[in-house]
Amino acid sequence: MQPSSQAVPASQLYTKLKRVGKGAYGSVYKGLDNKSGKVIAIKILNLDTAEDDVTDIQKEITLLSDLTRSGSVNITPYHGCFLNKTKLWIIMDFAAGGSVLKLMKAGKIEEKYIAVIAREVLMALRYLHKNKIIHRDIKAANILLTDEGNIQLCDFGVAGQTSMNCLKRNSFVGTPYWMAPEVIREGALYDFKADIWSFGITIYEIATGNPPLANHHPMKAIILIPRSKPPQLEGQFSAAIKEFVEQCVNEDPDEVR
Repeated sequence: MQPSSQAVPASQLYTKLKRVGKGAYGSVYKGLDNKSGKVIAIKILNLDTAEDDVTDIQKEITLLSDLTRSGSVNITPYHGCFLNKTKLWIIMDFAAGGSVLKLMKAGKIEEKYIAVIAREVLMALRYLHKNKIIHRDIKAANILLTDEGNIQLCDFGVAGQTSMNCLKRNSFVGTPYWMAPEVIREGALYDFKADIWSFGITIYEIATGNPPLANHHPMKAIILIPRSKPPQLEGQFSAAIKEFVEQCVNEDPDEVR
């Protein structure tokens, strides 16, 4: 989807309020639709950047548009984009509950609620993978809660789309602590099962407060992940959640994942 070319500036259509998040290409703000009065999220991206980055931004917009048009569940709805000088304003639903990471900071999340989060994210992943889309950045910070308590998966800035002729990818993207070993290994191919590993790490993160290797520098984690045994969830957790994490982070993606 191309940015709107209407004469009215985006800043007159929408009011930018406080910043609620920051990413590689820009920031996310709580905003207001001046016509309807509806609270929305405004992702403001800087287009005055490298050509490759602009291409990535275009891909994200197209993907968000396609996902919203198809009525996909548990994925943050997209409402359009507008040029504002060298900035691109992407308008989306605002998740008033914030991210699961924010929720974690308020206190430990009970296992029964972790199970609900897991179920809803798995629904989103099932839809993405069915449509040959790899999210590639699953983590607690990218799982949002609406004011009705619904779970939404967000941030498709590094999502990759496979094709019928190429069902695997080999680009190195993601956030180190959550990355699957096959994503890190040089020249290795990977597919949607890399998301399952990241999801297992995310459940570990939600349960314990941090992903494995969080006490190491991100670059050190990149070295350790493919060389180490898969992490195990230990402590006072049920056998079910421990087994779930274990299956998600199996060393061989073709075995269980």
